[in-house]
Amino acid sequence: MNSKTVGVGVIALLIGLAAGFLLANSLNRTEILALKAQVDRGTANPTTGQPDGGNANDLLDPEEIKAKIAQADADPENITFQKNLGGALYRYGAMRKDTALIEQAKRLLERAHALDKEDYQIIVDLGNAHFDIGYFKKDKESLKRSRELYDLALKKKPEDADVRTDLALTYFLQEPADLAKAAAEFESALRSDPKQERALQYLAQTLIRAGDFDKARESVAKLRALNPKNESIELLESQIANRKAANVQ
Repeated sequence: MNSKTVGVGVIALLIGLAAGFLLANSLNRTEILALKAQVDRGTANPTTGQPDGGNANDLLDPEEIKAKIAQADADPENITFQKNLGGALYRYGAMRKDTALIEQAKRLLERAHALDKEDYQIIVDLGNAHFDIGYFKKDKESLKRSRELYDLALKKKPEDADVRTDLALTYFLQEPADLAKAAAEFESALRSDPKQERALQYLAQTLIRAGDFDKARESVAKLRALNPKNESIELLESQIANRKAANVQ
C-alpha cells in the first residue's frame, strides 16, 4: 500500500471514529468565541477555562495517531499524505481542543505548504491551526501568522465568506482588538454571504464593544431573522441594553 493510499485511509479512519468530525472546523471558532464571551462575563469554567472537548466515544488511539505521524515524517516529500493527514489531525485536535495535536498537525501542514505554496486548502487549514494555537495558548505570533495565511487565501478566493470571517476574528481577538478592521471584514464576509451566521453574530459583538449600539441592534435583528434559535441573541441584546444604560449614566 503506497503512502497516498494510506493518507486517504487515515482520513477515513478519523471520520469513522470521531463523531461530528467534518463539522469541527466551523464549530471550533463558534466555541472559541463563545468561550471568550464567557470569560468576559466571568462565567468560564474555573478549573479548565474552557468547555469540554467532546466525550470518550470520540477518542482515537494515541498510538495509532503517533504511527501515522511517524509515517508522514518518513515520507516528507509526499505532499498528499502531509496535506490529508495534517488536515485530518487539525480537525480532530480542534474538536478535542488538544493543542499538542494541533501543533503536530501544523507541522505537517507547514511541510505541505512548503511543497506547494498555491494549494488553497493547505493554506486555509494551516491558517486555522495557527489561529487555534494563537487563541488557546495566547500566542500573538500564531494569531498574526493565521491572519497572513487567511490574507493569502483570500487573494485566491476573495468571496470565501468563511475565511473572511476567520480573518475578521483575528482582529477581534488580538490585544488590543482592532474593532474597526474586524467590523470591516465581518461586513465584507456578509456581502459575500448574507447568511454567514458567525459573521453576523460577531459583527454585533464588535459593534457593541465599539459602542455603536444602533448598528449592533440591526445586526442582532438580522441574526434573529436568519436563525431565531441562535443562543447568542439573548446575550447580545442584554449587552446592548446594559452598555447603553451605562453610557447614559
